[in-house]
Amino acid sequence: MTKTPPRAGRREWTAFTVLLLPLLLVSMDVSVLYFAVPAITRELDPSATQQLWIFDSYAFALAGLLITMGSLGDRIGRRRLLLIGAVAFGLASVAAAYAQSAEMLIAARVLLGVGGATLMPSTLALVRNLFRDDRQRTQAIGIWSGAMAGGIALGSVMSGLILNHFWWGSVFLINVPAMLLLLVLVPVLVPEFKDPAPGRFDLLSVPLSMGAVLPVVYGLKEIAAEGARPLHLGCLAAGLAVGYVFVRRQRSREDAMISPALFRGRGFGAGVTLNTLAAFAMMGSAYFTTQYLQSVLGMGTLEAALWSLAPSVAVGAAAPAAAALGQKRGRRTVIAGGFATGAAGFALLALVGTDSLWLLLTGCTVLACGIVTVMSLVSDMALASAPAEKAGSAASLLETGQEFGGALGMALLGSLGTAVYREDLSGAEPAARETLGGAAAAAGQLGGEAGAELLAAAREAFVHGMQYAAWGGAAVLLASAGLALALLRTATGPAPAVAPAPAGPAAEATEPVTAAH
Repeated sequence: MTKTPPRAGRREWTAFTVLLLPLLLVSMDVSVLYFAVPAITRELDPSATQQLWIFDSYAFALAGLLITMGSLGDRIGRRRLLLIGAVAFGLASVAAAYAQSAEMLIAARVLLGVGGATLMPSTLALVRNLFRDDRQRTQAIGIWSGAMAGGIALGSVMSGLILNHFWWGSVFLINVPAMLLLLVLVPVLVPEFKDPAPGRFDLLSVPLSMGAVLPVVYGLKEIAAEGARPLHLGCLAAGLAVGYVFVRRQRSREDAMISPALFRGRGFGAGVTLNTLAAFAMMGSAYFTTQYLQSVLGMGTLEAALWSLAPSVAVGAAAPAAAALGQKRGRRTVIAGGFATGAAGFALLALVGTDSLWLLLTGCTVLACGIVTVMSLVSDMALASAPAEKAGSAASLLETGQEFGGALGMALLGSLGTAVYREDLSGAEPAARETLGGAAAAAGQLGGEAGAELLAAAREAFVHGMQYAAWGGAAVLLASAGLALALLRTATGPAPAVAPAPAGPAAEATEPVTAAH
């Protein structure tokens, strides 16, 4: 007779609410610097390269260490790693707030990324452990996915509102009270979970995993920004080569950082793949929509950020609704439907003109609802199919896939839109053909009717490129819907049992180490 898993009570749901704090803050830190750039430029006088690294160092450190931190959490305990990460994140936030030079701020942003890499997989893995009832776990992960998507949009708005009253470093100090609250409440509310028999920690796999992830993410982001230059293609090739070595090492070791047991669970590999495709669509669309609001419609940064929050309202309702619908209709159908909904959102974006705010927001809302439907259900499916003692590694792979997918979406859809833009402006001066921002600067220098005509032509070209990219995104999501139907035909059911742990206290370590009740 199968034992019914215990249902979570008020304590577990309260603990879950606390775990949403680090998730929101890590998501917000991706975009929190948008409004602070002018003030940072005045105070710290960074070079153009330093300014880029102030933005990108956080994301690169986060992406590069996710796999390592997920595996480390399985070994030392997910709650312990979460608390260590909270301390690191809080201290790095203070260092960033009071940085006296561009170099200090870049170093602090790297440390923030290291702290974020500990927080992200720990929170998702703990959600997997707190909710052992399938229905409750699906609901919780749906809320988790919605909070993560909303946090990125919220970061830029919070930054703008804070900077209306305080100095630029204050955008980092908002992290500190939340981290202190986490340090107080997590030991009281969240039980410890870890792998009872993790094996030795494979130190060599740490640089190998970073060497596989970072060059690929960097190459894809630079291709989106500057095109497919030899250096960027070389980064992709180097990352893929190191990735091959890393995978070979994982397959040949008993104490692998990424356990082969993860991929024995029906649904884990499919979940990671589909989650990566969903991130492709989300970040690929964001590449255009944020520029459209500011450079085509001429909005200020704060106004654009406030408008970009509108789809997040619908996303907040879509994630829990997707969880309920998946339980009634079956995850396979709803996931495929989520991809099809996202494709419809892209189709709406393909109809946007140079003055189509409401059509843009509608398309973004439809797209976001479809994508968060996919992300919440495939994340739940992947985590449910993974062995409980490997939840940290499972969460880190899901999130690393999101980083790859997001970078790939920006690179491919961004490159498609840029190619159309440059073709439409083939007769314009080089600066105007590079970016819409460059065209606006060139138009300002020209002035008069000639400048107005150049700016209008550049905006038309940008929208034309966005339309092509949107149709490309729609095609990818329709193909993803078909892939979901094919992959999920048999990818259901629980993870197979792994080798049993020895009898005694260690055998209970996949359950809470400290009592949850």
